[in-house]
Amino acid sequence: MTPLPPYFFGYGSLVNTATHDYLDAQPAQLMGWRRRWCHTALRDVAFLTVEPAPQVQIDGLIAAVPGADWQALDAREFAYDRLTAEQQIRHGLPDQTEISFYAVPAKAQNQGSRLHPILLSYLDVVVQGHLQVFGEAGVADFFASTRGWDAPILNDRQAPRYPRHQILSAAEQQLVDHHLNQLKAQILT
Repeated sequence: MTPLPPYFFGYGSLVNTATHDYLDAQPAQLMGWRRRWCHTALRDVAFLTVEPAPQVQIDGLIAAVPGADWQALDAREFAYDRLTAEQQIRHGLPDQTEISFYAVPAKAQNQGSRLHPILLSYLDVVVQGHLQVFGEAGVADFFASTRGWDAPILNDRQAPRYPRHQILSAAEQQLVDHHLNQLKAQILT
């Protein structure tokens, strides 16, 4: 029997399979961590990371990394460290499957700001992926289980800055906007 390739766990844009071509994507949960918006000196905008949070679990997607060729994924996730998940991920694969996830080192994290906002085009991709995999309840859970919403959101939908942006339906845009309104998020134009 051929051994399974390693897998990654994605919790943000990697949940949206339109942004990558990794195979065998399937829902999973990361235990003991939560999402957080942050900024680092390596990027101009705020983006998602995870931080330790006992008793918390977040939904995401695992997918295979064929031939253990991490180079392309590591390049995409260049501001992150790749961490081995060990027993922290609940999934439907055999127990011995190697699974890794990406997190920004705590010492490199800064709060998002007007100079380093969250791109709405990036958030749209994340929410679209969560909607497709976990439904509207999964989207609500994404917003509720993510910290750092005090960072402003740059509305770049008309001229998306996120390189893997996707076209959202009117209903998908309304869903994102509804949750941002519920959070009383600061939207920059």
